[in-house]
Amino acid sequence: MEKCGRMVYFTSRDVAAISICAALWGVLNPIFSPIFFRMTGLPFLCDLMGFSILTLAVWWSRKFGVTTIVGLIATVINFMFNPTGTQILGFTAASIVFDVAVKLIGYDKAFKNPVFSMLSMVSTSVLSAAVAGFIIATFFMAGPVLTGWGFVFIWAGLHAVGGVIGGVIGVLLVTALISRGIQTQVKQTSQLGK
Repeated sequence: MEKCGRMVYFTSRDVAAISICAALWGVLNPIFSPIFFRMTGLPFLCDLMGFSILTLAVWWSRKFGVTTIVGLIATVINFMFNPTGTQILGFTAASIVFDVAVKLIGYDKAFKNPVFSMLSMVSTSVLSAAVAGFIIATFFMAGPVLTGWGFVFIWAGLHAVGGVIGGVIGVLLVTALISRGIQTQVKQTSQLGK
């Protein structure tokens, strides 16, 4: 799209996808994740929500920076609901890692077919979730809980398991949308040129 002689990087559809995904993650996480964590002691729900939403956002826009912006906005929203929930900063960093990893894989390649989508998005989610878990355990967990560095890696591993769950759910959402005939703007634009 061209506006005033310049190319616009984020279209209105990108902005809408960023807004919807960030609001969804930013509102659901501070409400439901603490409940799940208190019941189980496991961090899976925040990973599930975060990485399924990031997968959906990057599939829709296929542009660098989308998941980073989603993570930043979700962090601000999360702090509005839960000002003491500093662990979200680990997920802010994870959204940046997710963004860079998908850029390195390649947007069209990452969503070329369902099998490669599953492999690329799950591995990206696992890496990003492990980074989030490492940051959370290192900087935001209570000192007595961290009896040794082994716990930091166990916590990162637990988040990585959540990343598997979130990545699988994200790809299943994308696959369901594709099977229902929902097309991304990238696909729609390429079909207009034919």
